Amino acid sequence: MNQETFRALLVTESSENLFTREIVDRSVSELPAGDVLIRVRYSSLNYKDALSSIGNRGVTRQYPHTPGVDAAGIVETSAVKEFSAGDEVIVTGFDLGMNTSGGFGQYVRVPAEWVVRKSPNLSLRESMIYGTAGFAAGLSVFKLLGNGVSADQGTVLVTGAPGGVGSIALSILAKTGFQVAAVNGKQDAREYLMELGAKEVLSIEDATDTSEKPLLKARWAGVIDTVGGPILSTALRSTHYGGTVTSCGNAASPVLSLTVYPFILRGVSLLGIDSVNCPKGLRLEIWNRFAGEWKLPQLEKIATEVSLENLGERIDMILQGKQIGRTVVNLGS
Repeated sequence: MNQETFRALLVTESSENLFTREIVDRSVSELPAGDVLIRVRYSSLNYKDALSSIGNRGVTRQYPHTPGVDAAGIVETSAVKEFSAGDEVIVTGFDLGMNTSGGFGQYVRVPAEWVVRKSPNLSLRESMIYGTAGFAAGLSVFKLLGNGVSADQGTVLVTGAPGGVGSIALSILAKTGFQVAAVNGKQDAREYLMELGAKEVLSIEDATDTSEKPLLKARWAGVIDTVGGPILSTALRSTHYGGTVTSCGNAASPVLSLTVYPFILRGVSLLGIDSVNCPKGLRLEIWNRFAGEWKLPQLEKIATEVSLENLGERIDMILQGKQIGRTVVNLGS
């Protein structure tokens, strides 16, 4: 096995702060130590992967490196009883693809605690349409529901709706009976969002208040925010009494400027979403929902499939803010 080679995307620092991407042959023996060796069938593209591919040291410290924070595949060997050769499994989060060789290679080797057994009701490919973005969306909906937000309380707002997290959050909410308003910052994405179930589509300008008023007219029973910054501030100031807002991203800004009034005068809850270090029990809960009540009939509308060789173009698109939905990476046989 140590002599076996596989294809992988390798990011190399060719000179100081100059990074190149190429498809290379790597050896299984080069992979880090771990309990479970997995033959990767599918991965997916996330913004964090794109940052790793251009040398962002906040994501990946050491190069050369293979990105890919998601992987779905088949166990090749296992040093633990929990998994056996032939098991179909999913790995998302933790250090995969950040500083541990990731899913843009045909093999990964990881600690057993990172690995989740895939439900038979979900294919490997479908699991990667969800991937880390879908997992963050699922956690957001789970926390929204767990904090008491229900479909009869009014409209739920989803920001960054054309992106991976937003697309899946919108779809889950619509499937479970919510009226959803979607914030759209991409040209020509309105029809796509309506097809996913949005009842209303707002522009970024409509979703951003610049008046600095401490409270705004209450509009939302709940909010799933994926972008942070002024849109999150506006959403918090526009949420109904007792409503809940979840936060899982900072594409617009990591800075949140507002007063405490939404919290102390309207009882609004702000819940953080972390998909990286989420406990295994909760991971299984979310993945089981994806295989059951949250399995989306429109998954193919959300997904674009590419090969490892064609991934570079999609990396450039996501860095330019042009990606809509999810990119699934087929690692081949």
